Amino acid sequence: MNCTITRSLSQNLILLPPHLRLAVLNSPRPFSVLNRPPPNYPGHVPLTNLERGALAAGSAIMSLLNPRRGDLIATLGETTATPYFIYRLRDAMLSSPTGRRILRDRPRITSQTMSLPYLRTLKPHSVGRTYAAWLDREGVSPDTRDAVRYVDDEECAYVMQRYRESHDFYHALTGLPVVVEGEVALKAFEFANTLLPMTGLSLFAVARLKKAERARFWTTYLPWAIGNGWKCADVLNVYWEEQLERDVDELRRELGIERPPDLREARKVEREARRAAKEKKERLGGLMTN
Repeated sequence: MNCTITRSLSQNLILLPPHLRLAVLNSPRPFSVLNRPPPNYPGHVPLTNLERGALAAGSAIMSLLNPRRGDLIATLGETTATPYFIYRLRDAMLSSPTGRRILRDRPRITSQTMSLPYLRTLKPHSVGRTYAAWLDREGVSPDTRDAVRYVDDEECAYVMQRYRESHDFYHALTGLPVVVEGEVALKAFEFANTLLPMTGLSLFAVARLKKAERARFWTTYLPWAIGNGWKCADVLNVYWEEQLERDVDELRRELGIERPPDLREARKVEREARRAAKEKKERLGGLMTN
C-alpha cells in the first residue's frame, strides 16, 4: 500500500510544472520535536506550539508558587509574548525615532556597559545616580537578566531583551523595591504600558500578599500603576544610556510618570505600628498578671 501511495505521489509530481515541482521537492519537512529548525540567533530554541503552551503553563504555575524565580518569569514572558504582543511592542519602538535608534544600535544594559563607579559620581538627582543608588539599596546587579531564548523573530528577541534589561530603570524611576509587593505593583504598571501578558499574569501573586499588603495594593498601588502606565509614554523607547546625566524628575515629567507613595516607608511604618501594638499588649498582659 505504501508503495502504491509513493508511486501515485511521484506521478502527480511529474504532472506539475518544473518550478512547482522543484518547490515541492525543496520544501522543508513540518516542524516537530524530531525535526526542529535551526536557531535564528545564538541561544535561540525553536518551539512547537505544544511545547510553547506547556512551557507557558508550567512557568506560570511555578512562578506563582515562587515569585522570586526570575528564570520562570522570564520563560513565561517569552512564551506568552508571541505571536501578537511582542510584535505590537516592536511596532511601538519602530513608530518612535528614539525607538528606531535603539533597534538599530542594540545597546545592552550590563555592568560592563553601565559603569556603576561612574554613575555613583553623578549629581544626586540624575538618572544615573538614582539608578545606581537603587541598585545599591536593593542589592541588585544589572547582570542578573536571563538571555532571551524562546522568541523566534531575531529583532523581537532583542525587544524582549531590552525590556528585560530596562526593568531596573523602571524600579529606579518609581522607587519601588524588589519585595513581592513592589514587584507586583511594578508589573501592574508595565502591563498598562506594554500589554505583555506575563506582566498581567503576575498580578495573581497578589494572593500571596498579607492582608494589609493586599489592601494597600488595591487602594493605592494598583490605581497608581494603571493610571500612570496607561497615560505615560512608552517607557521602552527611553534611550537610558543617553539620559544618565539628566535630572530624574525632569525625565519623569517628560514621560508622564508620577512617583507612587514610598513603599519602603509605608512598610516601615506598618512594622513599627505592629511592634508598638505587640509591646502594648505584653505590658497589659504583665499588669493583669501582677
